Amino acid sequence: MTTTSIEPLETQCEWTRDTLGDRYIFELTDEHRAELDAALVDAEAQTDDVLDIEKRHFPLPTLGRELDRIKHDLIDGPGVALIRGVEVDRYGKDRASSIYWGIGTHLGLPWPQNAKGHLLGDVTDQGKALNDPTSRGNEIGGVPFPFHSDGSDLVGLFCLDAGASGGESLVANVVSIHNELARTEPELVAALYDPMPYDFRGEQAPGGKGWYSMPIATRTTPEQGSRLFIRYIRPYIQASRRHDDAPRPSALAEQAMDRVDAMCADPTFHVSMALQPGDMQFVNNYHVLHARNGYVDDRDAGTIRHLKRLWLETDLLGDDAKPEAFRLGRTDSHWASKGKTKSDVVV
Repeated sequence: MTTTSIEPLETQCEWTRDTLGDRYIFELTDEHRAELDAALVDAEAQTDDVLDIEKRHFPLPTLGRELDRIKHDLIDGPGVALIRGVEVDRYGKDRASSIYWGIGTHLGLPWPQNAKGHLLGDVTDQGKALNDPTSRGNEIGGVPFPFHSDGSDLVGLFCLDAGASGGESLVANVVSIHNELARTEPELVAALYDPMPYDFRGEQAPGGKGWYSMPIATRTTPEQGSRLFIRYIRPYIQASRRHDDAPRPSALAEQAMDRVDAMCADPTFHVSMALQPGDMQFVNNYHVLHARNGYVDDRDAGTIRHLKRLWLETDLLGDDAKPEAFRLGRTDSHWASKGKTKSDVVV
């Protein structure tokens, strides 16, 4: 893409830490919690498998309207929401996770998170090493993660246990970052629109190459709404170097990624959340990059950081509104659908 064609996109979705304030936080009321109680009982009467719960099984007469507003804010607004007030201790982890799933059904349809088709993932220390080329971020414990995106329209995290210390969740508005650079350093933004190699993390099709290619930044046509889509996992780009046939990013692309990383780390462009049990964070995966600080578990005390994760497909972004590479079912990227299964980790 040429610098003359670079322009700010979706300016209504821009924010900085100061302009966002705390408007992304939504506190459940007693009425909302009563609705969740009733919806959970209804769902449990119809199925004993959380993955079989659909929106119709989880009626939320009042809260549902708020969730619909939040869904629109995620796509056409700030792109981040924090829902607070689920009482994990009262429900226990299993039933609280069912409530999280039920709320998720009001925001979108579940999206597979890996080649095994897991829909309700676990973010906890699963014994995977950081230098394991097949490891995924949700399996690695303790270490901090850089700002990155995942593989769906919406990404949700639900805190079951905050761990002993640390682990704050950071979210950065990449729309603001893209648009600031478009206004001041368009040559860097242009490099983000060039294809980048991503490591498949061992999840490629049998006999397939171990990497795939797609740009960090993609924009849709005016007919599709001139929307901005970001796909950015720099560790996966760097890991692609283990494949001799994978291309290397240009020097300008490396400079552009350095600039994005620096701006994400600038508190001007991100907010920090210390997720506590019962907190649900949802983000627009194309407009918000997320990261985490390092954390410590206390296994002797039974305090082990544990989040549940949802990837969701929203009806506000149908395939006709997305670039082709971001559509569910692609087999040449992490957007491949493998069917639904339960997570390997038992709550």
